[in-house]
Amino acid sequence: MKTNKASKEALQPEIDLLLKYKADYKAITGSDYQAPGAGSSKREKKNKENKAPKEEKPKKEKKDKKDKKNGAAAAATTPTGGEDGSKQKQTRLGVEFKKDESLSDWYSQVITKSEMIEYYDVSGCYILRPWAYGIWERIKEHFNNRIKESGVENCYFPMFVSQAALEKEKEHIADFAPEVAWVTKSGQSELAEPIAIRPTSETVMYPSYARWVQSHRDLPLRLNQWCNVVRWEFKHPQPFLRTREFLWQEGHSAFATRDEATKEVFEILDYYSEVYTDLLAIPVVKGKKTEKEKFAGGDFTTTVEAYIQASGRAIQGATSHHLGQNFSKMFGITFEDPSNPKEKTFVHQNSWGLTTRTIGVLVMVHGDDKGLVLPPKVANYQVVLVPIMTGQTPEDKKNTILDACADYKKTFAKAGIRATFDSRDNYTPGWKFNHWEMKGVPLRIELGPRDIDNQQMVVVRRDTGEKITMKQEGSVEKINQLLEDIQSNLFAKASKQLADNMISTKSWDEFKSKLDEGKIIQAPFCGVECCEDKIKKDSAREETEAGAPSMGAKSLCIPFEPLAQLQANDKCIHPDCGSEAKFYTLFGRSY
Repeated sequence: MKTNKASKEALQPEIDLLLKYKADYKAITGSDYQAPGAGSSKREKKNKENKAPKEEKPKKEKKDKKDKKNGAAAAATTPTGGEDGSKQKQTRLGVEFKKDESLSDWYSQVITKSEMIEYYDVSGCYILRPWAYGIWERIKEHFNNRIKESGVENCYFPMFVSQAALEKEKEHIADFAPEVAWVTKSGQSELAEPIAIRPTSETVMYPSYARWVQSHRDLPLRLNQWCNVVRWEFKHPQPFLRTREFLWQEGHSAFATRDEATKEVFEILDYYSEVYTDLLAIPVVKGKKTEKEKFAGGDFTTTVEAYIQASGRAIQGATSHHLGQNFSKMFGITFEDPSNPKEKTFVHQNSWGLTTRTIGVLVMVHGDDKGLVLPPKVANYQVVLVPIMTGQTPEDKKNTILDACADYKKTFAKAGIRATFDSRDNYTPGWKFNHWEMKGVPLRIELGPRDIDNQQMVVVRRDTGEKITMKQEGSVEKINQLLEDIQSNLFAKASKQLADNMISTKSWDEFKSKLDEGKIIQAPFCGVECCEDKIKKDSAREETEAGAPSMGAKSLCIPFEPLAQLQANDKCIHPDCGSEAKFYTLFGRSY
């Protein structure tokens, strides 16, 4: 098509389809597609190192046939040396990349092999499979309960925005303009006016707010909607982290006074912090965005920032914005104030949002070389029951084991424990172990003939791999306690990673060296935008090897609880600035 000079419109669908096929190829094989005749790359050599040696292939193929004969399809294995020198088996169901060595390849395999994501034929869009969507449902349930308790109501507004409405607030939409997707045709007919698909909903909702708010009795107006938004992001889409369409909640509030509005900003930020710390077992840094990084058109933005040790980068977790009266003046949202009846008073507004990015952060922070590691509070299943049987197990004993598994599942369900029973008879217990480890289920319970005879079970923790033999009596209480321990252990581990990698300094040389070590840094800062740009530019480095971090440090937030307090005469961290520092600011490489 290119040689025939086809138009861009004709080429784009084919390009998107090709990218989808390449992504599928990578998800299945663990390596990038290489066209026939193309030369080897460094990445290919790295991929080959992660695969089984050539001389093992005949043995592997022979094993494949045997596995298929036994009904264990797709459970091909290759022998590898154990730490003790013994021969162990590594299933190809597992992750073929190490998290600390090739994070992007590891991430791609984990989210596909754990059945969280399916690639789609529109680049940058992904299918959320039940294993991922279930996590989002638990986040929704928790956050919904919190905001409803505080008086917020849910609603839904259309996803389409007229061009006139979108351009009404130019300063706000300027940041989104390159990412706005437009509908220009209906069938074969051109629309009289293009219609945008919402990148955010201020311009959709606020004309209605102007009609609904007339008196102080109509305030506060606090609405939230769970919906999708589209931002036609072109720079390297990544599932959950940077996508063209994503799910989120967006809250929009209007108050009579600034004090009421700012109180809500911090209330919502605390709810976001709870989602990360209490549900996802991820510590966050709460703070305020700099003037450069705040929400376009707002007065100030607050944020929760998480840290991913494997990449040495921070990631924005959620934001709560105070919009002041900027939008109410633009859209004419006013009310009659009894204390000033002669004039219309503009409302004070907030907006706040949390997205499915949370799931990507969860995968990155807790996942290991075996796959997902899910905190019990958000796991679809907290326990998986696996019967241990072989072809030699007598039929009556098999039935006893299966009945026991089914009974345990019911018992756990009554106690509020989410459990599943893997009764599939076409897979071996070993295959099932690998499968559920990949999916990150917090606890695995193994039940075999000996366990039935001794009225016990073998419980395996996903977070530590620890095996525990447990008596049937009192098992519900013990399982509940283990789930609490796993939740606490994951949070403690992630908290240590954050503490070990967040430092404070007043030295520019240390700032740059620690940044290159993957740290996030709190440093004195003057708050001036041009200085912030210079810090980012001058802390960047030229890549010395493929994949090495090179981007400069951007401001993440002004922490509410900094590691150090400003001293008299402290200067801005950049040596060329010389201005007095206003606050400690958290800097780092970021997604």
